[in-house]
Amino acid sequence: MSRLPGLDLLRAIAIVWVMFFHASGADLGSPWMPMSQFGWMGVDLFFALSGYLIGWQVLRPLSQGQRLSFADFYLRRAFRVLPAFWVVLALYLWWPAFRERPGLESAWQFLTFTLNLLIDYEHNKAFSHAWSLCVEEHFYLVFPLLALWLTRKPALWKTALLVAAVVIGGMALRAWVWHLSLADGANAWVENVYYPTWMRLDGLLFGVVLAAIRAYRPDAWAAMMRRSGVLALLGVVAVGAAIAVSQQRLGLLASVWSFPLVSLGMALLVAAGAAEQRWTGRLRVPGAGWLAAASFSLYLTHKASFHLAQTAYGEQLEGSGVLALAAYAGAALVGGALLHYSVERPFLRLRERLARRRAQTAANAGASTTTSA
Repeated sequence: MSRLPGLDLLRAIAIVWVMFFHASGADLGSPWMPMSQFGWMGVDLFFALSGYLIGWQVLRPLSQGQRLSFADFYLRRAFRVLPAFWVVLALYLWWPAFRERPGLESAWQFLTFTLNLLIDYEHNKAFSHAWSLCVEEHFYLVFPLLALWLTRKPALWKTALLVAAVVIGGMALRAWVWHLSLADGANAWVENVYYPTWMRLDGLLFGVVLAAIRAYRPDAWAAMMRRSGVLALLGVVAVGAAIAVSQQRLGLLASVWSFPLVSLGMALLVAAGAAEQRWTGRLRVPGAGWLAAASFSLYLTHKASFHLAQTAYGEQLEGSGVLALAAYAGAALVGGALLHYSVERPFLRLRERLARRRAQTAANAGASTTTSA
């Protein structure tokens, strides 16, 4: 899928919003508080984008009666995620000064992507933002198999039932776990309500629903694309509603309702951004394309970059407002750029070369088979 300016803009907004959220520990001044307070929603935007883009990769060939190559899918995901992740994990493990907090979970939790299920958040907060990567990896593992099963005999009622079960079941489960964790405070809420994969399926689900509409209901998708402005407006309204119910972030109302509301809003914005022929999909903002391309590297490194900058210049920057913002943003951009250009991009290029080689090998094998026949 070629890059679209509208989706790149959304990805850039997501990473900037997340970085504001994680920079809230630095003294950036009160004008930035509204952005940092709800920056956790940037992760839900990433989930909606991933659900749509990965969903389209998987569902497009299935909707056309083609065979889904699991080897190609998992190879692409591995080259996309693992090299940069492993490099940053090595820095966290072997360079204690790199850690934004002193406590770090065991390497095996990161390597098996079980961090979000087993973390001791009170004592081991370093690199804890890898929880969302664990959710994504679980999605990559399960979704192609689930999609293959559901599309053998596709039916609207099966999809609707699954969507309702995931959304309503997630809300009920969060309400139940919230009551169980009520007396244990914020750390227990993070471990039991916020991080586990089964609690955070809404964004991925709504993104996949968009991909399913595009793949199996092209007329409905075309109608949605013609109304991309309306979708964008509805998305903003839904995100605003999520912000309204999230004023007490650890409360029951926010725990139950904020995730499906923000996920719905983000999915609507993704749909608007996917409208290639409309202004919502063609909107270009200087720098957004680079931020989108480097968003994964920025996500992996930004908390450590903030920490290193604060360690070196924190006292001088304290209370300086815009100057502090520029310094911490610069540190995050430098850290992300180093990882992006030294590790992420080279492996993505290697992935494309391997993909072309595999395609050529398959074409040659097909030609040989035809000739023999």
